[in-house]
Amino acid sequence: MERSDRYEDSLIFERKPFTWPGGRTLAVWVIPNVEVYYFDAVSAVAITPNVRGTLPDVVNYTWKEYGMRVGLWRIADVLDDLGIRATVALNSDVCEVFPRVVEAMTGRRWELMGHGVNNNQSLATLDPEEEKAAIEKTLGTIERFTGERPRGWLGPGLAETHHTPDLLAAAGVCYVGDWCHDDQPFPLRVKGGEMTSLPYCMEINDIPLVMRKGYTGREYFEAVLDQFDALYADSPGCPRVLGLPLHPFITGQPLRIRYLKKALQHMKRFEGVWFATGSEIIDWYRKQG
Repeated sequence: MERSDRYEDSLIFERKPFTWPGGRTLAVWVIPNVEVYYFDAVSAVAITPNVRGTLPDVVNYTWKEYGMRVGLWRIADVLDDLGIRATVALNSDVCEVFPRVVEAMTGRRWELMGHGVNNNQSLATLDPEEEKAAIEKTLGTIERFTGERPRGWLGPGLAETHHTPDLLAAAGVCYVGDWCHDDQPFPLRVKGGEMTSLPYCMEINDIPLVMRKGYTGREYFEAVLDQFDALYADSPGCPRVLGLPLHPFITGQPLRIRYLKKALQHMKRFEGVWFATGSEIIDWYRKQG
């Protein structure tokens, strides 16, 4: 058994001090996962109510489709009302299956990062050449549809192989959310180019909180606030990042959307908070040297 050699050991109190733009101390990025699932394949992420894994997977497929048809637009309304730009973890198949969704997101100036081809395929099952092809297909499809090549990446299910960071860097990706090992951005070692880890914050991901731990909307709200309040209290002495992962078929449901809005309204009250996209956070961080 080995520890990863992708990054240096570093304790949070040893870091060089800096601030986010305007002297702010806590960066918040909001990450809707906008994904495609297929009813004749098993999901790569184990949250399905189809416990027997039967196909076609109608119950799982339609649950996820609700997020695309309805839930995402509840989240969009909340973010529009509060003036927050999202950073979308985007399956590239969305460009083919739901092109109007991509148009609506780019029209809001949301940043799009690569999130695999679809959520039925995990990178962890691929050999290096297959993985390289999947990464290029993801990035190339999004670039072809939007005119911009994604700078960020989140693996489906946050899954990687031993080769993933190197392949991403070679493809022009400069930051990744899979490595949830810090409260600050952090350099990752790659064979060529430059790669930075950006905290995705799995502790307040709606999948584990709501689907695996059974949190109610109110409990989800309290968990997000607890995470935010603690990070904000820590941040004057050492800047932090809060990532807020969202899945439209979960948080975009009627019984939960009010709690997302209440949580974001709470965060907006603090002057030291900077709502930013993934690229904005990474670009500022790298300028700090």
